Amino acid sequence: MKLYLAGPDVFRPDALHWAEVARQACRKAGHEALIPLDGIETTAAGIYQANIGQIRAADVVLANLNPFRGCEPDSGTCVEVGFALAIGKPVIGYLAQPVTTVERVERWQGEALRRQDGRPVDRDGLCVEDFGLPLNLMLAVPVRLVAGGLAEALAALPGMAAELA
Repeated sequence: MKLYLAGPDVFRPDALHWAEVARQACRKAGHEALIPLDGIETTAAGIYQANIGQIRAADVVLANLNPFRGCEPDSGTCVEVGFALAIGKPVIGYLAQPVTTVERVERWQGEALRRQDGRPVDRDGLCVEDFGLPLNLMLAVPVRLVAGGLAEALAALPGMAAELA
């Protein structure tokens, strides 16, 4: 299968090395990696179109949904996941620590959430989803989530292939 690798890994200082290691892991599992860094585009619009093309060409999207620059996944990755889901592509998301959203927000803000009208509220007074899910329900419900990293996402592929058949 062709696997689009979504995530903020393209921003790592060792992004090219990461991409090669990821490509080898996919190849070893019998799949082809489609990685955003593979494109030749240099403009924002060009990169967007190239990534959308790769998602369209993929059979499955594997998404790094770990917190990025805060306590939520990378916004670009969320767009890629949403687009993939909208066009009927299955998505496997991975999280190193699949704690609940409430726990993740508490860790990020460094204090326990207070309760208002029985609901958890962050330090800004905003309600926090409390469904016991590791991500916002709009990601946690349609995406197959696995604990770990790319290796665990690759290991979940055989089960997904059976579901697709």
